[in-house]
Amino acid sequence: MRDLARSLTLLFDTARTTLAAEAGPSELVQRITAHLGCEMSDVAPVSERFPSWEHVNVQRGVNAYLAGRGDGGAWFGVSSVMRRPHEDLMSLITAPGPGGGARLGAATFGTAPIGPAENTEVVQLGMIETTSPDGVPIVIGIRSLQEFGPPFCFLDVLGADQGAATAARDEIDRLRRAHDVFRGQVLSFTASEHHGNGLVSFLPRPSVTAGDVVLPDGLLETIERHIVGIAEWSEDLIRAGQHLKRGLLLHGPPGTGKTHTVRYLSGRLTGSTVILLTGTSIRFIDQAAALARRLQPSIVVLEDVDLVGMDRDFSDNGNPLLFSLLEAMDGVGADADVTFVLTTNRADILEVALADRPGRVDLAVEIPRPDAGCRERLLRLYARDLAMDADMSDMSDVVAGTEGVTASFIKELIRRVVLASLRAGDSPPVLRSAYFAEVVAEMNGEHHTLTRSLLGSDTGHDKGEGARPPIGALLPAAPPRPPGPPRPPGGPVPMPARFARRTHFYAGPDR
Repeated sequence: MRDLARSLTLLFDTARTTLAAEAGPSELVQRITAHLGCEMSDVAPVSERFPSWEHVNVQRGVNAYLAGRGDGGAWFGVSSVMRRPHEDLMSLITAPGPGGGARLGAATFGTAPIGPAENTEVVQLGMIETTSPDGVPIVIGIRSLQEFGPPFCFLDVLGADQGAATAARDEIDRLRRAHDVFRGQVLSFTASEHHGNGLVSFLPRPSVTAGDVVLPDGLLETIERHIVGIAEWSEDLIRAGQHLKRGLLLHGPPGTGKTHTVRYLSGRLTGSTVILLTGTSIRFIDQAAALARRLQPSIVVLEDVDLVGMDRDFSDNGNPLLFSLLEAMDGVGADADVTFVLTTNRADILEVALADRPGRVDLAVEIPRPDAGCRERLLRLYARDLAMDADMSDMSDVVAGTEGVTASFIKELIRRVVLASLRAGDSPPVLRSAYFAEVVAEMNGEHHTLTRSLLGSDTGHDKGEGARPPIGALLPAAPPRPPGPPRPPGGPVPMPARFARRTHFYAGPDR
């Protein structure tokens, strides 16, 4: 049987070779060789591989190159051939098969984002005839491989002269960087469901004003001087021999405004590229740091960095992701206009080298729970578009009764007061002191201990001697609630007993 199998294999190979020889070069091969002026055996291919998220920039580089050459040719492609992940463009073109193998066909196209709400057309598999910078005929090819293994994009340049092909590749790469679609954008690295590869998403640039950021007096100005001030004086600092790279650590309890402050900085520095890494996406720190160097001025934001930056003493084998983070921060040159902004709820467990060493983090700012003045500003900020009863002109009772809460808690408090007003029949809703007293009493109830914790409230009033009164204890007692509008027939069904204790919900902090 083995001899029969070998004989059949030899027969099929011989038949395929004979048929290919009789058919002669395919129309695809003839088109390429006619333009290059040489046989396929003499073609010198030059190829470069890029991560899939760079596909759009490769396309923009090629488009700019063709526009500079004045070429108005059409893209063409390969048909009737099986694409394999290990094959390059030359293998696809010369693949043997029935009817002479690969045939001339139409190029395939797809789309790729170039902004939060804008896409552009990209070549998935195609070639186009043009010339090198010195006028030598070449063929440029783009391939996007996503079916097998980690996805990549390939730029191929075919020419009779390798030097000419290399010169064209280098010029396309220069144009790719000059027309980089990521420059000046707000970006986020995420992991796709396919093979764990990294994807880059575009995010709208936040429109947060300084008035929307409620921090203790002078704190926002300190942050701005360190981040924005260095950016505004970058050229003068370089001439004075000073470094530009800086690191900012924002730390404090959950819900106090760390992420909100980052959003303000992202909107404030409109000319900077912002790269956001959060949660598991921090594993793309190497790619993010390389992109930040390329697109400076830039900001790399690492949210909840304590999830990866925990002290190495807490782990038997160290933390490889922490090492990558430290190396990435060290690897950016001191003269690079790159800012690393780190946020954490647990500065106490961060690696000492990450938190304290100048050059990695050179300014650490605590974002505390709001004091009385900040709480009043937050209440008025979140209620600015809502009607208020006359008895709410003085918010001192609400301010005093919310000591120890966070901005997230106050935001949720306003929402619940609005709901209380709607249930009482107010349309549009009106903020009244009675509703505040009712809602604060509810949120301070024993069933909402976890909710208070998730909203970042200080629950320390439940412990120890001399503790302050519970949240809302200083508010006047809520009067009996006025009856709401009558319920329609077939009103809500009573909750089954097995669900009766599920009173907690998660309200993500507006940090």
